[in-house]
Amino acid sequence: MPFQNTLSFARELDRIDPLQKFRDRFYFPQLNGKNVIYFTGNSLGLQPKNAKDFVDEVMEDWKNLAVEGHFHSKKPWWDYHERLAKPLAKIIGAKPGEVSVMNTLTVNLHLLMVSFYRPSKKRYKILCEEKAFPSDQYMLQSQVRFHGFDPKDAIVEVAKRPGQHHWHTNDIIEKINELGDELALVMLGGVNYYNGQVFDMKAITGAGKSVDAMVGWDLAHAAGNIELKLHDWNCDFAAWCSYKYMNSGPGNASGIFIHEKHLGQDNIPRFEGWWGTSKETRFLMKQEFEPIATADAWQLSNPPVLALAPYLASLELFEEVGMEALIEKREKIVSYLEFILHEIDSEVDSSFEIITPAERGCQLSVLLHGEGRSLFEYLMANGVITDWREPNVIRLAPAPFYCSFEDMYNFGQVLKRGILGRT
Repeated sequence: MPFQNTLSFARELDRIDPLQKFRDRFYFPQLNGKNVIYFTGNSLGLQPKNAKDFVDEVMEDWKNLAVEGHFHSKKPWWDYHERLAKPLAKIIGAKPGEVSVMNTLTVNLHLLMVSFYRPSKKRYKILCEEKAFPSDQYMLQSQVRFHGFDPKDAIVEVAKRPGQHHWHTNDIIEKINELGDELALVMLGGVNYYNGQVFDMKAITGAGKSVDAMVGWDLAHAAGNIELKLHDWNCDFAAWCSYKYMNSGPGNASGIFIHEKHLGQDNIPRFEGWWGTSKETRFLMKQEFEPIATADAWQLSNPPVLALAPYLASLELFEEVGMEALIEKREKIVSYLEFILHEIDSEVDSSFEIITPAERGCQLSVLLHGEGRSLFEYLMANGVITDWREPNVIRLAPAPFYCSFEDMYNFGQVLKRGILGRT
């Protein structure tokens, strides 16, 4: 179906969209009594309307049962986190036993590095992408220093080719093979936060394993956005936040994946705590740690149930829809947004450059040649919630759960007015 830059065409796409009904199951910020056009699900997803019910249930159990809620509430708190494992496993392509939920993203990456970054005098280097998300950079640098190495030597960054805005998989694989037996860990973001590029995780993981390196992924911008097959790809570990495409609420709990080949081991290096020990003997208060035979062995403390409740609410929606349907709509709505951008570019005296490559998920990063932050401020003031990155990039992420094709058309009209009205 050839796209058209008309309101009637956008509304027709919404009419035949099988996921359109889910838009009404989220709360939108309002401007002048109307829903905003929301492009920042890659930073914080909208609130599902069922989230409050899940939280209220916990609050009621706390009020009525107090400590007995751990075992006698409708969803007992002591194993509340286990309810998230099965739906999450479907989203990330794992077995339920390979998944757990705990802490927050960078905390979990640090804990996973304890197990999977075990440098030796010869094999100590970490491969990551150039200008990874700052928190990942800080985490890797501090881990390297903790082990007595110099980050400038131990951390190897794969750069983009001169004049290009994306990475080439061959360049990453060549660097892996070049490092060979010096390489201890490959650690990248599955989807780059800045340009929206989806890395070829299957190929990169295979290359890392071929030189006997560990391979881990930060899936902050990937989980709930793209197809993942972490188990089949033989990834060693991964972690992700839950508040972006998975709509769990600000700063909420992180998920982890640990391949089953690393599970059930008593001697694996790991920081350990009470909630990672065997459920059968946990309340015997034994001195010896008996690791649970799943990724839960990496848990330290009892789960933050009030935080997990809205996450479970959102996962209920994922279970109802399924990643296949979300990805199908994502492909269509992002393509329509791309079409709208090119149409507006042809109508105004400006120049947009989409720096996101064909390997993409929900996000399009747009370099606005000749435009500055004032255009971003105009968009925000006119009901388009988007994201600005210096020097002149806006990130647009039309999440398929709640963004509409009409949103894409209306955004184009606001963008055109913003440029023409300021020139």
